[in-house]
Amino acid sequence: MRITMRLFFRLLVLLVSVTLISCSSRLSIEPFTTDGCSLFPDRSLINTQDWCTCCVTHDFAYWRGGTAAQRLNADHALQACVAKTTGNKGLAELMFAGVRAGGGPHYFTTYRWGYGWAYGRDYKPLTAEETAAADEQERLYRAAHPVLACPGAPANQP
Repeated sequence: MRITMRLFFRLLVLLVSVTLISCSSRLSIEPFTTDGCSLFPDRSLINTQDWCTCCVTHDFAYWRGGTAAQRLNADHALQACVAKTTGNKGLAELMFAGVRAGGGPHYFTTYRWGYGWAYGRDYKPLTAEETAAADEQERLYRAAHPVLACPGAPANQP
């Protein structure tokens, strides 16, 4: 019985330690990443229209996260950017519907709202410290990538 209790407490300490370490490793925002337009084409397959810069800009907002109102604003900004860039209001509305349906913070995806933070953040305003950390990560990304190009963009396009 004594060995069992000792083993139990050792396992409990190990479990608590691992849990604390895993939680503390994602209390800060991860460096910015983008996959372009996620599960949607980055550009037209039949002409030269390219709306990927709109998606990368939208990814900055999704990576950073924040409130539900901020997400709605980011999604409207994507819609407006795609409509302006392509002149195709239907495409812009389709993309808006897609991000509204599939971009919530409760999805365990690489493109969910607030994907720069650990999963489970949900809708939550950033603190001053979190905003400063996100601003610094964004500054570093933009310095290294002055043109907001999509991953895999053709050489003649951003």
